[in-house]
Amino acid sequence: MRIPFSHSLHMPCSTAAAAFAVGVLLLAPVSQAAKVHAAPVYVHMNGANMFLENVVVVRPGQNVVFIDQDTGPHAIIGYNPSTGQTSTRFDGAVQGTTGRGHPVSTYAIAFKHPGLKFYYCAVHAELVKEPGGRTVPKKRLTVHGFGDPMAGLIIVSTDKKLLADNPPTTREKILPSYFGG
Repeated sequence: MRIPFSHSLHMPCSTAAAAFAVGVLLLAPVSQAAKVHAAPVYVHMNGANMFLENVVVVRPGQNVVFIDQDTGPHAIIGYNPSTGQTSTRFDGAVQGTTGRGHPVSTYAIAFKHPGLKFYYCAVHAELVKEPGGRTVPKKRLTVHGFGDPMAGLIIVSTDKKLLADNPPTTREKILPSYFGG
């Protein structure tokens, strides 16, 4: 069974998929985590104010590198959807670029233990507590771009099937046709 990843820039809303991912994470062998020296997984941003790869899977200790191919800055902040508390460790900022052929700003982070790591861009979204108590990112009213909040999920796991399901763009540092602002 596969978790339904969204390659169309929308966050997955399936509670069943998240529950399945947690189950897989709890059953995955953690002892292999320290032995892995995998290439980073890239998450790209551009002027649409979205994370192109908004759901990715990495091994414990593997870097996730956020690449800003937008002309504007972004902030990548981890949060706990149960409490609404933001992370002091998963807290990065990237600056914009003037375009193709110019330097891009990056932010890298790795997680030691299996789990679900939720994040959002604090420049383009804000955390809101929904009825029932769950905290979710919502698009700021003053921000242009698509209607979805700029948010994503990193699944930290050793499950080979989940790891193989990342979008192909997660293997490329720069996407030449993705620059924009």
